[in-house]
Amino acid sequence: MKNKVILLVEDNPDDVKLTLRALKKNNIVNEVVVANDGIKALDYLFGAGEYAGRDMSKTPQVILLDLNMPRVGGIEVLQRMRADERTKLLPVVVLTTSIEDADRVESYRLGANSYVRKPVDFDQFAKAVQQLGLYWLLLNEVP
Repeated sequence: MKNKVILLVEDNPDDVKLTLRALKKNNIVNEVVVANDGIKALDYLFGAGEYAGRDMSKTPQVILLDLNMPRVGGIEVLQRMRADERTKLLPVVVLTTSIEDADRVESYRLGANSYVRKPVDFDQFAKAVQQLGLYWLLLNEVP
């Protein structure tokens, strides 16, 4: 599973730590780029801001996207990604605490590949991350 980048878009430092810990616990050793808001995620994806000049051929194998973030939320990130040819087909897993039906429906309408609610319990969260990692990094074939 090496050499495949995971873009983790998450503003909560505790959830970032939890996700990184769960990935490590499940021997998912991919490079993880953390964007703590939607603007940084878009900058990474489009090579702007602090990511200007980065190797744009290195695209994320999967994007783990939180919905509720400051500045630019996950729904808008998804909208902008799907509107651009460069990022239109990148796999996006919405990983959120939101239980709102409207968020789930809107995420899928905008082209999310999956919608997963974050379990509160760490062991359940680690299992969910393991399953996401196995599927999106090993089994799924990108276009």
